[in-house]
Amino acid sequence: MHIEPSGAACGARVSGIDLSVALEDADISAIRSAWLEHKVLAFADQQMDDDALERFTLAMGGFGEDPFFDPIDGHEHIAAIKREADETSTLFAENWHSDWSFLRKPPSGTCLMAVEIPPIGGDTLFSDQVAAFAALPDKRKDELRAMTAVHSASRGYAPDGLYGDNDKGRSMSIRPGEAALARQSHPLVKLHPETGEEALFCSISYTVGIEGMDDMDAFQLIIELHQWCEQDRFVYRHKWQPGMLVIWDNRSVNHKATGGYEGHRRELHRSTIAAV
Repeated sequence: MHIEPSGAACGARVSGIDLSVALEDADISAIRSAWLEHKVLAFADQQMDDDALERFTLAMGGFGEDPFFDPIDGHEHIAAIKREADETSTLFAENWHSDWSFLRKPPSGTCLMAVEIPPIGGDTLFSDQVAAFAALPDKRKDELRAMTAVHSASRGYAPDGLYGDNDKGRSMSIRPGEAALARQSHPLVKLHPETGEEALFCSISYTVGIEGMDDMDAFQLIIELHQWCEQDRFVYRHKWQPGMLVIWDNRSVNHKATGGYEGHRRELHRSTIAAV
């Protein structure tokens, strides 16, 4: 197995390993170590099917919860992230977020397997929340460590949310509902349970408030942190290729989708890795 760092704040490309078969314990351990170090791993030239994706997800820690997606037929833990060539709905997941951060126990990681990749566009951006926090002044770090953020899926998955009842013509199987109105608090700065690193844990998508702070001040803080974290020095731009699997650590990075592939179909299959 060969690991080539991206040269950006996070991310690495992995070659020399076949994820279509069951992995030896030593390989799983090596992948986990690389994942924790680089936060985003891209496995090139894979020939995986959905069974292999499920097997890999289980090896990396088990299945996490996917509350607002319908699964694909025959695989209850896999969702299709897709967009048809002629689709005109808003781009899915184009704002920064950590997957399902509004859950009591958000997933440790996410796996995304290329099924159909357009010839242009569709990059995924990753923001290293560990590096972004580390670069803050010490006084600001102390201020943020004392704060608790409030997360909710309401902006996206409530009946009146972006992917709610008025979202028409989307090929993805999204199931919005009243459950999206629930709120969950997490420390604004979280300790990674495996590495002990401190990371900002908030996003423009799912962080809806700060405990003890009025809504306007909380919104201004969230925007301030959003702008800080999207600086080029903290961001890795991932370019997809056919036959590629990407796995990222939701405890260490935020991510967002990009477009630029109008007139082309795009499909990836996604699974989440359970919280540690």
